Amino acid sequence: MWGFSFGMDRKERKSVKKQQLEQKIGYHFQNEAYLEQALRHSSYTNERHMDRLENNERLEFLGDAVLELVTSEYLYQTYPKMPEGTATRTRASIVCEQTLALCARELELGKYLRLGKGEDMTGGRQRPSVTSDAMEALIGAMYLDGGFASAKEFIHRFILNDIEHKQLFYDSKTILQEKIQGDFGQEVHYKLLKEEGPDHNKSFTVCVLMGEQELGTGTGRTKKAAEQEAAYEAILKIREKTET
Repeated sequence: MWGFSFGMDRKERKSVKKQQLEQKIGYHFQNEAYLEQALRHSSYTNERHMDRLENNERLEFLGDAVLELVTSEYLYQTYPKMPEGTATRTRASIVCEQTLALCARELELGKYLRLGKGEDMTGGRQRPSVTSDAMEALIGAMYLDGGFASAKEFIHRFILNDIEHKQLFYDSKTILQEKIQGDFGQEVHYKLLKEEGPDHNKSFTVCVLMGEQELGTGTGRTKKAAEQEAAYEAILKIREKTET
């Protein structure tokens, strides 16, 4: 097996990686060009002086619209007594950057992306802004290749599969504050640990603290997104401790 792996050329290895991703998502692309473009970050096309329209941003734009429609339909049909305001907030919790990045992480989508060397070296494969955009681009690619039904099936399977969990993630800052106040009578506060990247693509790393005790850390394109992830990590840690 090792000899075969070393014997494969670069093109064959790329093909194997695409096949692995297709197996994970349960969908085979008829037109591989759609999948190729969905995985192609702007840093990759910039570095190779490719046409800017060859990156995944247009597919992301399309996938975002498909995701909003499918999510709206799902909430409308699944929760017939849910008022419009609640449905709007719930949809926002599902389609936000951090939640999509969470879904992308479960698929290990980052390892299949085509990134520029600089983006790759600075952690782009785990960066929520990169992976969430790629998730939407993948939806757009699937929509073009297999139609609305194919994209809808993917969204139901990998994004709408655990609404309660995603709602917890979206409301993590409020939930954590209420938990800490109720159990310890204290406030939580957030501390910026790191800020990196150019102005158009900033990345913030934040920790959430109770007094001097660090409860969790998170990274996001904005400080608010990073705080949200830090609070979510803290909630999971607290739950894990109480369950053991």
